[in-house]
Amino acid sequence: MSAIEKIEGVEARLMTGAIRALAMDAVEAAKSGHPGMPMGMADAATVLFSKFLKFDAGNPNWPDRDRFVLSAGHGSMLLYGLLYLTGYADMTLDELKHFRKVGSKTPGHPEYGHAQGVETTTGPLGQGLANAVGMAIAEAHLNARFGDELVNHRTWVIAGDGCLMEGISQEALSLAGRQKLNKLIVIWDDNSISIDGAVSLSDATDQKARFAASGWNVLSCDGQDLGDVEKALTAATKSDRPTLIACKTTIGFGSPKKAGTAKAHGEPLGAEEITAAKAALGWPYGAFEIPDAVLSAWRAIGGKGASSREAWERRLKQSDQREAFQAAFGGANLDAAITALGLHAAKVAAEKPALATRASSGAAINAMWAAMPELIGGSADLTPPTTRSPPARPISRPRIALAATSATASASMAWPRP
Repeated sequence: MSAIEKIEGVEARLMTGAIRALAMDAVEAAKSGHPGMPMGMADAATVLFSKFLKFDAGNPNWPDRDRFVLSAGHGSMLLYGLLYLTGYADMTLDELKHFRKVGSKTPGHPEYGHAQGVETTTGPLGQGLANAVGMAIAEAHLNARFGDELVNHRTWVIAGDGCLMEGISQEALSLAGRQKLNKLIVIWDDNSISIDGAVSLSDATDQKARFAASGWNVLSCDGQDLGDVEKALTAATKSDRPTLIACKTTIGFGSPKKAGTAKAHGEPLGAEEITAAKAALGWPYGAFEIPDAVLSAWRAIGGKGASSREAWERRLKQSDQREAFQAAFGGANLDAAITALGLHAAKVAAEKPALATRASSGAAINAMWAAMPELIGGSADLTPPTTRSPPARPISRPRIALAATSATASASMAWPRP
């Protein structure tokens, strides 16, 4: 039995039950969606948001907040439910009731720019995981520039089996391992179920061995035991490498007839099964009904980061690096880089040099280099054929430098703008 019995003075089963109930109700109202993942990951998400994630729901664009990426975007109601419960102003109960409807802030998969708290678009499988590696690189690079006083946050990811099956995941995790991005923590929803059935129908990869081989710290936990999840997350924060946590869960947890099956993955549970699931979970409330005590406890979690944010704002105000920091995050450097690129383009148009496209691409990035210190990139083992490389820029705490070459890849915390 979990050692965590209460969170913010409320029974833990009710705190997790709120997430599960909202997921069931929203998917049922939409007659479409994926209730199983939020139901299975509700315990892990509750521990993460209540005990580890550094954020302030009242000021969602705080630059030094932790980043949370729901790479398993099909389980979007996990994120939307958490944003509503913790008090993000634009994620209302009405938005949850309009889940997957045209014009709502709750599309089937999270989309950047629709609602505060959605750090990146996570529709295509693997995209969220790869974006998160870029965020972790950006954090490490800016930490090397500005120090812990201004930049010191983690990037947390919840990923599913589909995310790990995609080829882009290998490139991303290999880069993260090589650069020792220890502020990156991936929680793998290890439920052994895909939308077709058992994962074993299509994949036999030993994911833990794969990540370990790429230089990651690898842990495991019982995803339905809050205490075990807390133990794993605590250990992950102490690692000198990026961490994968194999979080063993039951998809559709609480559903009497569909838990642990593909039936809980990509379709509504149905009114009868929802009633039975709520009874099994000890959740005696109607559709979209969250009792005041539970909502107040979640709102308290959403406001806990305010004091940390205020302390950070005081440090920024007193810092002799304030102007440089604001230029990076406010977009001034990006604007300067775009201007530099425009001048370069005009020069090329006038001179019409005979250049290979790879050389032309390199020259374009080199033109922006001095104007935007946040611009970094790389071309795997292809520096010579993609033309000369500008000086290396540090991107991790051990000061391992990734040579910023003339490639189109980049990682910058000035874009998208906070």
